[in-house]
Amino acid sequence: MKENRKIRFMENNKVFTYQYLAKQNKEVEHIRRKYLPKEEDKMETLRKLDARVQMAGTVPSLCIGIIGCLIFGIGMCFGLDVFAGATWLSVLFMIIGTMIMIPAYPIYRKIAQRTKAELTPDILRLSDEIIKSTKN
Repeated sequence: MKENRKIRFMENNKVFTYQYLAKQNKEVEHIRRKYLPKEEDKMETLRKLDARVQMAGTVPSLCIGIIGCLIFGIGMCFGLDVFAGATWLSVLFMIIGTMIMIPAYPIYRKIAQRTKAELTPDILRLSDEIIKSTKN
């Protein structure tokens, strides 16, 4: 359903016709916003800071955990005789893989706590400003 409204009125013996297309105007505004310089408002900055705190430490801990899992998997391959080898290699690789996987979560927690401590003052200051501006 295309919303098309024509408005006609007469002034000083002249006829003016205006056409209003709501859907088209909405699309034009959407395209126009993409090309305007981005202005970050306080709420957007607060969301980005919160996301940084939530994601802090994820990549390093995932890398450590994945490397440990891969080494553990090599040990399982030796245990299942996929690679012709001794059983002691299986145990060795599985122990090494486990020892690498264990610190993944403590590393995540440590990095997350450090990032949270660094960003807490900024987040609190920004959230106070937003709360005060909405009350006014």
